[in-house]
Amino acid sequence: MSEAALPRIGIRLSSGLGPQRCVELAQAAEANGFASTWFAENPFESGVFVAAGACAAMTKRISLGIGVINPYTRHPVQIAMEFAALDQLSGGRSILGVGSGITGPIKRMGITNDRPVTAVREAIAIIRGLMTGNGTTFHGTVFNVDNARILRPPFPNPTRPGPAIYMAAAGERALSACGEIADGLIISNLTPPRATERIVTIVAEAAAKADRPTPAVVQYVPCVARANGDAARQEVKSTIGEMLTSFWPVGDDWPPAREAIVAESGIPKRDFTAALERLRRGENAAPALDDRFAEAFAIAGTARECLTQAASYRAAGVDELALTIAGSRPLVDISYLSNILPAT
Repeated sequence: MSEAALPRIGIRLSSGLGPQRCVELAQAAEANGFASTWFAENPFESGVFVAAGACAAMTKRISLGIGVINPYTRHPVQIAMEFAALDQLSGGRSILGVGSGITGPIKRMGITNDRPVTAVREAIAIIRGLMTGNGTTFHGTVFNVDNARILRPPFPNPTRPGPAIYMAAAGERALSACGEIADGLIISNLTPPRATERIVTIVAEAAAKADRPTPAVVQYVPCVARANGDAARQEVKSTIGEMLTSFWPVGDDWPPAREAIVAESGIPKRDFTAALERLRRGENAAPALDDRFAEAFAIAGTARECLTQAASYRAAGVDELALTIAGSRPLVDISYLSNILPAT
């Protein structure tokens, strides 16, 4: 299989891991030829900037992606300040991802996030202005700043005009906004390749209408790679089950983006709903989720099987996969996967 048929491959780290574990995994990823490390921040877990900063100090080559920071929980000025420090520390290896987050946890903080697309649009505009080092004034619907300035803008990297700003998006309005304003798109976990292809098309069409380059596409996917492919597929189901019970809406009234993902997964809604009910009753994921869930929502199997699955995401328009290395032995799996990585 040619390298052109594959996306770049990195790893995704959760803020819940803690800084020390993130450093250990980022160093392993760099030593084994992975292209990037992405840091996902979730409410009520550790913040990602400390972990990302520690990884920046302890690595030399690997790209460091913040994916994503929520402007409802951090003001855009604060995001720009923290990212500027990270980019300085990393020597210009950092990418910033912005997204409005999952509604439920944000509302538990007492924050009203009823204008998510507008909030992200305005946040990106403010952050971009601040990255220049010049004073920025912006009066919007959600955010306002007057003559805000960062005293030390991000590290000047001669290969780029400024730090790349990516946007997490799923619904059509957000995807169109991404095409219009962002340098890249972050596609979340639980998105099968058929859905990815539709999503990428929406973003590309919006970018073309705005006379902008098509944004780069990064997708998060859980992964278990083992010499025993069947064992890998069974193990990855635990991570899929945790994601489904944490992030999928309760009941049958799902947002259109979720309905589309189920339709594109190839799993009938009645089977999907039945599996969710079993998980929420406390059943283990392996019996509750059949192999269709692993095929739709994960990369799992032998290294060669994982290679083939990664190629299907590239064919759908993904430029870079950020793998959540699931299972009980991520360091071993990172080393095993390195045998099939494209050159970075």
